[in-house]
Amino acid sequence: MANKHIIRTLMVEIPSVPGSLGKLTTVIGLAGGDIGEVETIQVGPNYTTRNITVQVEHEKQLSELLEAVHQLEGGFRIHTVSDEVLRSHEGGKIQMKSKMPIESLADLRRVYTPGVADVCRVIEEEPEKAGIYTSIGNTVAIVTDGTAILGLGDIGPVAGMPVMEGKSALFDQLAGINGVPILLNTKDPDQIVQTVKSISLGFSGILLEDIASPHCFEVEERLKRELDIPVMHDDQHGTAVVTLSAVISACKSAGVDLRKARVGQIGLGAAGLAICRMMMAYGVKNVIGTDKSQIAMTRLENYGGCSVDSIEKLMECSDIVIATTGIPGLIKKEWVRQGQVILALSNPKPEIEPEEALQAGAVYAADGRSVNNVLGFPGIFRGVLNAGFNEITHSMLVAAAEAIAACTKPGDLVPHPLDSNVHKMVAKAVENVDSLSDKEVKHPKICIQRKVPLKSFA
Repeated sequence: MANKHIIRTLMVEIPSVPGSLGKLTTVIGLAGGDIGEVETIQVGPNYTTRNITVQVEHEKQLSELLEAVHQLEGGFRIHTVSDEVLRSHEGGKIQMKSKMPIESLADLRRVYTPGVADVCRVIEEEPEKAGIYTSIGNTVAIVTDGTAILGLGDIGPVAGMPVMEGKSALFDQLAGINGVPILLNTKDPDQIVQTVKSISLGFSGILLEDIASPHCFEVEERLKRELDIPVMHDDQHGTAVVTLSAVISACKSAGVDLRKARVGQIGLGAAGLAICRMMMAYGVKNVIGTDKSQIAMTRLENYGGCSVDSIEKLMECSDIVIATTGIPGLIKKEWVRQGQVILALSNPKPEIEPEEALQAGAVYAADGRSVNNVLGFPGIFRGVLNAGFNEITHSMLVAAAEAIAACTKPGDLVPHPLDSNVHKMVAKAVENVDSLSDKEVKHPKICIQRKVPLKSFA
């Protein structure tokens, strides 16, 4: 079998001395590297920085090549060794750009001094007009303390910045919303809440992201009480929305009545508890859960669910099983009952492989590869911003889940996450929720509305 070649891009600082580039390429060639693209990144008086793409046959050869470059004398320095994914993140994925060209003194006077003073006076007299004359009405803060980044855990807010940039890019592309990453150098709930409150005037929504349990519950609950703009923790409610839509689709395929079924949730962290609450909001009468944390089980009971003390017991009495534990192979094949619907959603390895669950008698089984939060949060925020809602309620989240399920093709679990029509339908469903019938929605102090979708979203 032929070796799978490895392609890497080296960002190298090369001395600005004649022959230096040739010296570097010779060393790479002698180490077995096949040089592809050479791109000049920066030219300075003493050094030139270049990206050099090389192909090698295996990891050992790559290590030997890198060591050979490190041994070069004269000031050569490797800054990064990137694969295709890392290359796509170089320089970040987002930027702030002006919507308006400033090419003349007349332009300058309109957008800055002296003309801007008139706009400031208008907003001073009528603060709600900030939603018309500034970007505030279409801007959401993406806030993290870096304590629960993807499946990586507490790696810190700076290491989580690529995730926040990704959220921001998706907000822009899928919903025409400005998403601004906010990295917090604190894990203290009081400081998080106070900081977000202090900066909230510049935003029309707050998306909490990758904040660990249990302090994520306190942070979200307090911010929802103390702010009059929409607040949502995506790891809780974004995950719950997409999971509910997946369960609706799975039940359609399996011929199961979701509202009459008993739903069992394995894992009651931020996502698991939110999924339980979402099922109850949808109308499921029997929701049970289990977790190694007694505090989490008590929290579920306080929300109106029931807890059991083992996975085996949960599997015995559940028609639908949802698992979000992050533990591969946790569900044993012999625990699966005939006719169950099983969604083992942990990535990259599920609690039980779908093939195993089906062999054991499940009527429908799937893992979490296609259950992506991106199906939810862009359209949810587009809808609440369009409508001028200042809280995101379970009624809105259920409407979003139903919209996603309605866009799902028969046999599929969820639709394609980059299907623009899905995000438009989610936004429309959320916007059309009757806020007057939902006690959770407060009368906005400053109602920043955008009834007509942005051009980029149309």
